[in-house]
Amino acid sequence: EIDENGDSRRSGIKQIASGRFGVKSHYLVNADELQIKMAQGAKPGEGGQLPGNKVYPWVAEVRGSTPGVGLISPPPHHDIYSIEDLAQLIHDLKNANREARISVKLVSKAGVGTIAAGVAKGAADVIVISGYDGGTGASPKTSIKHTGLPWELGLAEAHQTLMLNGLRSRVVLETDGKLMTGRDVVMAAILGAEEFGFATAPLVVLGCVMMRACHLDTCPVGVATQNPELRSKFAGDPDHVVNFMRFIAEEVRETMAELGFKTVDEMVGRTDVLQVSERAKAHWKTKHLDLSTLLFQPEGIRTFQHPQNHKIEESLDVREILPAVQPALEDQTQVDASFPITNVNRVVGTIVGSEVSKRYGEEGLPEDTITLRFTGSAGQSFGAFIPKGMSMYLTGDVNDYIGKGLSGGKLVVTSPPGNQMEAGDNVIAGNIALYGATSGEAYINGRAGERFAVRNSGVHVVVEGIGDHGCEYMTGGRVVILGDVGKNFAAGMSGGIAYVLADEVEAFKALCNPEMIEFETLDDIKDSNEVKELISNHLHYTESAKASYVLENWNDLVKRFVKVIPKDYKRMMNSIEEHKQAGLSKEEAFMSAFQANAIQGKKSTKQAVML
Repeated sequence: EIDENGDSRRSGIKQIASGRFGVKSHYLVNADELQIKMAQGAKPGEGGQLPGNKVYPWVAEVRGSTPGVGLISPPPHHDIYSIEDLAQLIHDLKNANREARISVKLVSKAGVGTIAAGVAKGAADVIVISGYDGGTGASPKTSIKHTGLPWELGLAEAHQTLMLNGLRSRVVLETDGKLMTGRDVVMAAILGAEEFGFATAPLVVLGCVMMRACHLDTCPVGVATQNPELRSKFAGDPDHVVNFMRFIAEEVRETMAELGFKTVDEMVGRTDVLQVSERAKAHWKTKHLDLSTLLFQPEGIRTFQHPQNHKIEESLDVREILPAVQPALEDQTQVDASFPITNVNRVVGTIVGSEVSKRYGEEGLPEDTITLRFTGSAGQSFGAFIPKGMSMYLTGDVNDYIGKGLSGGKLVVTSPPGNQMEAGDNVIAGNIALYGATSGEAYINGRAGERFAVRNSGVHVVVEGIGDHGCEYMTGGRVVILGDVGKNFAAGMSGGIAYVLADEVEAFKALCNPEMIEFETLDDIKDSNEVKELISNHLHYTESAKASYVLENWNDLVKRFVKVIPKDYKRMMNSIEEHKQAGLSKEEAFMSAFQANAIQGKKSTKQAVML
């Protein structure tokens, strides 16, 4: 997509971080490399936070959240709890964009070599070892000072461990963490890197003066701010960066000539050309350091040679579904196709979804253009990232991560006919359903596992019971639960609304994490109608006995519904509504409410400082 001024919104590399903000099918197909950010060099093990005063309306739109409401990224990726889970996400992303390289960003630490070996076995194309230095000024001071290690240590360990395990030839090794000079690049190559990431230096070249106020929206040179007044002070020019990188390349060439190398590839891993300086040997602080492990040189292939096998050709999408849906992809002819499915079939629908996004962009296709029906047990990531126009029906059950990153599609999971157990009490979907889902709808005729709808930012979903940590970090959408929930419900929830049919209202409230939410009843006609409509859809798509019972006894059961709504979200939505009533357009109302909130936020900060 090219803007009027000629700018392209397409990025060469796009990151998939734990918050999954705005990670939808259209976002994923427009990149040459997709990078899973396992941690940040400057603050490993900590989730990111974006304060409410930086969530401008256009930021909220891109991220699928509410203007003026702070955003929290979880410290871990909730779909990665083992190396197998990481391999699954790598596979998901490769299905979402078959042309892109899949990269995994790791932080330099003791033992990073073992992790890198697991990542290589998990079929990543690129591994990044990120050092503690550099990073943004939005990191907490404790993190900047006390976490992470230099890239040199992590890189040497990763390179050597990969070589010792015969894995080095499968991956490209990259490093970053405040690389400033050509000498840094040469050192990185000698310690095992083939690609080099620059961020802090080019940022300074573009005008950053390291105020370390990135999180305050007060950047005086217009780099780390959304404030139009401050942004006008930005004096950077892409040519400045090009010039800087040319100087870096020149210095790299000079150093390579001194060392006798013709290409970067032949320099990779050649630690034999390094020696400890005489000055270091003489200094009392460094003379007892033993750098032999850092400079150890294993035998074997030292650079990337053999691309990973992602087994894309073996997928159900490529073998059976893509040929069946060609008419829909080519001229939007409606297609309705049925397939058997087993849990060997993972990420079903995602490749078809990527083809829709490539051809039809963010809009996708008209609803129900592609209808896919499956019978059996679906594997992990069923319907991940599927866009608008795709509807996937499953009769049976489904593993973890159903609807991961759902991007406008529709998912329906129904109990098999003749199932003797009460469907509503039967677990039919695995853990971490609808993680990072952005839009669309889902109907699950049974119970789902833990961490249901984590980071949901727009999907409307009905389910008949869930495990612990439901609706964690949710920022948008509607979740209707016709059954019991586990503990720690709505932790970190900053947007969207959950409606829970509770047996015991007080018992349910005790299971919630009350920090950011409040409870209401369904007295409002608008709320009541919205819930009723979602449950009616659920009945229509799944023939759920529970939905039927609830609708038949609506007048009695409506009193047992608890509406869970985040406080900040409620305040902002009310404010937006007030501005709309005053005659402003939707965009103007968003901006006015945001500005009023920012002024209020500054006042309360001032008062807190005075106290």
